[in-house]
Amino acid sequence: KLHRPAVMVSLKREREPEVDDDDNEDIVAAKIGRGRVVEDRRSRHCPYLDTINRSVLDFDFEKLCSISLSHINVYACLICGKYFQGRGLKSHAYTHSVQFTHHVFLNLHTLKFYCLEIRRPPGDIMFLLVQRFGELMRKLWNPRNFKAHVSPHEMLQAVVLCSKKNFQITKQGDAVDFMTWFLNALHGALGGTKKKKPSIITKAFQGSMRIFSKKLPHPDLLPEEKEALLVTDEYQEQMSESTFLFLTLDLPTAPLYKDEKEQLIIPQVPLFNILGKFNGSTEKEYKTYKENFLKRFQLTKLPPYLIFCIKRFTKNNFFVEKNPTIVNFPITNVDLREYLTEEAQVTEKNTTYDLVANVVHDGKPTEGAYRIHVLHHGTGKWYEMQDLQVTDILPQMITLSEAYIQIWKRQDSDDDTNNHTGV
Repeated sequence: KLHRPAVMVSLKREREPEVDDDDNEDIVAAKIGRGRVVEDRRSRHCPYLDTINRSVLDFDFEKLCSISLSHINVYACLICGKYFQGRGLKSHAYTHSVQFTHHVFLNLHTLKFYCLEIRRPPGDIMFLLVQRFGELMRKLWNPRNFKAHVSPHEMLQAVVLCSKKNFQITKQGDAVDFMTWFLNALHGALGGTKKKKPSIITKAFQGSMRIFSKKLPHPDLLPEEKEALLVTDEYQEQMSESTFLFLTLDLPTAPLYKDEKEQLIIPQVPLFNILGKFNGSTEKEYKTYKENFLKRFQLTKLPPYLIFCIKRFTKNNFFVEKNPTIVNFPITNVDLREYLTEEAQVTEKNTTYDLVANVVHDGKPTEGAYRIHVLHHGTGKWYEMQDLQVTDILPQMITLSEAYIQIWKRQDSDDDTNNHTGV
């Protein structure tokens, strides 16, 4: 059996604690005075102990690095059982830890255990979000869990702290606002940048598009003045490249009139109608404080997981309005090839997606409640979750809801994201 041994270090009153230069780990216990032992709680705070896989561990092999074949400073990875030479940021053990997210090692000479964690500058509280989210995911997917439920309380506390109380446990927020902040916060805390350095977030969710923008003359100008401005360079169409983590789909304006039975008409619109925004030819006017622009969009790269945000809420100076339009969509085999540029249609092998999650908002704009439909891949069944209530649901019923956020999985994305399942 594997145990977590305490490293005993003698402490003398007249000088600083003696620490072996050959050890870089945190001191987990200390011997003070006359035989009294005080344990450092850091020995219990390694968040990766549940990742140890005892079934692959075999210490009868020769103590050699599996890459360099060196017998100096050899460490055993307790997740995969392989041996690597350690000590240093450029060592094989460190590279293996970063590449495969294996964090627990055993020094085969001293028999001391090491928990490798990414060091962050003091005061960088955003990485706390990554740690808490990673712990929650490992507990959630641990097949040897003792309990049948997992508490997200520590994760929620990290959200409150890292968002500077913009999102709170006691107050319901907007799902799209939280998702936008959460994905960007994880991306930044994992060392990702806007353009150069990717992260697991961008590898899973980030796509790209072309934006064609054309400035419009002010509507109060005379026709002659408008024509003169339209021939200048400033008013010519400009093309730019941009990345996205999700696509915003605009709903048509909801009707204000009632039907024959004096009831409000609930309109319906097919998903492919609102996806027409990204076909490269549909133009829409966007107004800013000073200027108006005519824009059209076309996709150039599709991610393994595609997020749709259906724009249901509009805000003005007085109140928030909700559009109740029902979006009709198929559950599987949604092909987005026609929304790609001609060059991207050649390079993108698979453009077909299946729905895996559907977030629904019910009720009034400022109140209401959220529920989510989730696909269980093992059985192919759909489940509806709202707070602690989990019930079965037929796929046909999902399309009747007021969908707000949807997550679609590319049919070939299993191979692309097998190495990206843990944060």
